[in-house]
Amino acid sequence: MPVLAESFFSHFDAFIDYREVNYDISPQTTKSNRCDLKLFKEFIQEKNYGTISGPAVIAFQYYLKQERHNCGGSINRKLFTLRSYSNFLKLQDPPLAPLPFYDVLKSRQGYRNRPNALTISQLKHLFDTIDRGSFLGIRNYAVNALMYQIGLRVGEVFSLNLDSIDFDQKIITVIGKGKKRRQLHLTEEMIKVLSEWLAVRDHFCNSQKKEAFFISKKGNRLAIRTMEDNFKKLVTKSNLKLYFTLTCHTLRHTFASHLNDEEVDILVIQSLMGHSTPRSTHPYIHPSLKRVREAMEKLPGVIFMNKLLASGQVKFQSPFYPKKGIGVGK
Repeated sequence: MPVLAESFFSHFDAFIDYREVNYDISPQTTKSNRCDLKLFKEFIQEKNYGTISGPAVIAFQYYLKQERHNCGGSINRKLFTLRSYSNFLKLQDPPLAPLPFYDVLKSRQGYRNRPNALTISQLKHLFDTIDRGSFLGIRNYAVNALMYQIGLRVGEVFSLNLDSIDFDQKIITVIGKGKKRRQLHLTEEMIKVLSEWLAVRDHFCNSQKKEAFFISKKGNRLAIRTMEDNFKKLVTKSNLKLYFTLTCHTLRHTFASHLNDEEVDILVIQSLMGHSTPRSTHPYIHPSLKRVREAMEKLPGVIFMNKLLASGQVKFQSPFYPKKGIGVGK
């Protein structure tokens, strides 16, 4: 028997609380769970579905794919949230147990492309755009530097406290996904950038009362949303012409891609990024352009042609250019 929509949606807060307390999920995961459940609720209400049935779930999949243009991975994440919620309802309210989410097939995620990354020149231009002559500029420069120079997620920057950084040992302690801790080395340049921020931090409201490493103008812990909004303004100001959308996470992608270009071992990159398995790191692993060129130059045919060109036995025909004043017939 299909479950009434009103009954289905009445346990959202209890589910989130259960997840936070028992599974110790991060604020970012909590936010994603809430957004997924809210989106499904709005869809059910907009389409006037009175019950949570198989056709309703199928229609939701079509909506995600055709109207919201979600990729396979995004659709699967939303369905996983609904399955987790259904599992919770089995325990919380057994009469609501027969729900259709378990029978839904996963969407095909397609091939994973290499994550978008900036070139060295693009990165330099972006950071040069930040006004380091202001207190806010010094803070924002340090925030973005942490995401590129040591590959932190924006949520990890948000979680930093004053005691997270040991300036004497040049070590930063980061709390990543699943509350996993990892320690990373700080370069001399990163130490300088962070020290510049600490030198002006006292000019911010409530700076003496807050343990947060980065604080806002109002004296609160600098929010993830604020960091993302500031980055969007920076991208607009930089006027970079890119074929992809530039976000805070792009800096982390750039960090990993540049390490790979320098032929750093995949296990080292995995450790630095806080990935639990090499599978998460694998999209960043690709041959650099330099290595591709070197490999191409080793092909027997290329070697033979290079020798002929060097000896002068083979010459390429000069390109043809029409004489000035001669038109092309229609």
